[in-house]
Amino acid sequence: MSTQQIERGNPVSSLMPAVSHSVFITALLAGAAADGAWEFWARVITPLWVGGPLQPAALVQSVFGFNNLFLAELIHGVVGVVFYPLGYLFFARPIARLVTPFLPWWVVGMGFGVGLWVFALYVMAHLLAGLPPFLGFITLTWASLVGHMIFGLVTAAVVRWRESRT
Repeated sequence: MSTQQIERGNPVSSLMPAVSHSVFITALLAGAAADGAWEFWARVITPLWVGGPLQPAALVQSVFGFNNLFLAELIHGVVGVVFYPLGYLFFARPIARLVTPFLPWWVVGMGFGVGLWVFALYVMAHLLAGLPPFLGFITLTWASLVGHMIFGLVTAAVVRWRESRT
C-alpha cells in the first residue's frame, strides 16, 4: 500500500489489513517461507560460519525451564510460522507506514527482522532466561541477526507478493 493510498482513505484503517481468511493465509504462507529460509540459514549456512547451528529451541527451553526439545522446536516453529507474520502485518508494517512511510518494503522487512532479533536475544535470552544481553555479542549473535533479517525480508516479500495478486 502506498502513502497515496493511505491518504485517500481513512488513514488509521488503511494502515492495517482487514482481518480476513486471505490475510491469515498470507500470514501462514509468509511464515512458512520465512521459517524455511531461517532454518536453512540456521542449520546449513551458520555452521559454516560459526562452527555450529543456531538453536532457538535451546533458548525456548531456557526461558520456559523444560527439557523437551521437540516441544521447544514446536513452540519456536508455531511462533515463527503463525505469530511473527501476524505481528508484521498488524504491528510492524502499520507502524512503519505511519512513522517512516518513505522506507521501501524490503527495508521495513529487514527492520522487522532486527526487531525480532532484539526480542529474541535481549528480551527472551537476557530478561527472561538470564543470559548475557545479546549473548555477549559473540559470533553466534551476529549469525542470529542475519537469520532474523532474512526472516523479516522473506516475510515482507511474501506479503508483498500476495497483496500484489489481489
